[in-house]
Amino acid sequence: MSIVVFGVNHRTGPLALLERVALAPADLPKAITGLVSLPNVREAVVLSTCNRTEVYAVAERFHGAYAEIRDFFCDLGALHPDELHPHLYTQHDDAAVAHLFEVAAGLDSAVLGETEILGQVRAAWELAQAEGGARATLNLLFRHALETGKRARTETAISRGTASVSSAAVEMATERLGSLDGKRVLVLGAGEMGEGVAHALVKAGAADIIVTNRTHERGAALAERVHGRMVPYDERVCALAQTDVLVTCSGAGNVVDASLVAQARGSIDRPLLVVDIAVPRNVDASVADIPGVTLLDLEDLRDWAARGVEQRTHETEHVRSIVHDEVERFGIEHTARQAAPLVAMLHERAEKLRTAELERFAGKLASLDPAQRAAVEAVTKGLVAKLLHQPSVRLKDDAGTPQGERNAAAVRDLFDLT
Repeated sequence: MSIVVFGVNHRTGPLALLERVALAPADLPKAITGLVSLPNVREAVVLSTCNRTEVYAVAERFHGAYAEIRDFFCDLGALHPDELHPHLYTQHDDAAVAHLFEVAAGLDSAVLGETEILGQVRAAWELAQAEGGARATLNLLFRHALETGKRARTETAISRGTASVSSAAVEMATERLGSLDGKRVLVLGAGEMGEGVAHALVKAGAADIIVTNRTHERGAALAERVHGRMVPYDERVCALAQTDVLVTCSGAGNVVDASLVAQARGSIDRPLLVVDIAVPRNVDASVADIPGVTLLDLEDLRDWAARGVEQRTHETEHVRSIVHDEVERFGIEHTARQAAPLVAMLHERAEKLRTAELERFAGKLASLDPAQRAAVEAVTKGLVAKLLHQPSVRLKDDAGTPQGERNAAAVRDLFDLT
């Protein structure tokens, strides 16, 4: 069996492709159960964010799992394999482990060192646990991934400065306009990304923040937290008519088209900056054709963020060193756990033989008093433990090596363990 990762991210595919393979939160449980029902997939975790859709799996056979998970992506995005192949990356075993740890540490993010990804990794793991997708191997892997991400952020400066997509979006808007002072900003979406945007706006000095959301209560709660105003979703056109900046981060797909913006603007000729950081995109590309409107999306954000990478690049080597250490630590624990079931079976087999022999001599031992009986139990248990100690240590120490495989095979044969 192998630990594998299959994915498409902001480095390997355009935004249009990421949109096609993105999974809405409501669709994730079905995706997980579908993956673990495949013949060559034993465990699966799906990580779907604005920058990536990845499947981490424990594969029975790598090539069989590759074909099955490739087809999963093709079905997800209505893609022909030839369309997907140039953008799909795969890694297995140590390389797959290192990739996940780099993702959790923020090294693989569009905004280097971003903090949001760590929570997204945790949420993906927790959902997979709830749906039966993550068991022993992936539970161990993702626990180590979260520990790696925390180490990267506490032991290095990788996350200092702009360290989230939402804060980067606000900084990009601020740079484009020169300042947010006196600007009215409408935030469409009150989820995790909307929360980040709203708080970043406060930090950037925006004094007039309006929130609109399909779920009124959630939008109102966010507006209250940032001392802004809530506008009912069906009144968003009126709100947009008085807006200087629109930031969209809703999970509802395309909700802003050219007709809606044109209706809101009417005869207004003041500039409107639209920043769309949703995947799939919330704003139709035709909005950019409206006079006075500037439309920026995640591809613009990635280009903007790339200019600031140098500020934290010197920290990446420190983070990579942490990742390297954690990959080794995971490997040691993982291989030790691989030997654990066989060691347990060996001890269980020996214990059955010990108790069977005591039962066979039960008649001869019947005259023993409780203290003498306890002594016999202690002596026989101690003898079995001493005899099995060295084989057990060797099985654990050599796990994951060719010698370990030979030792394991010999033990199984000699003790008839299946």
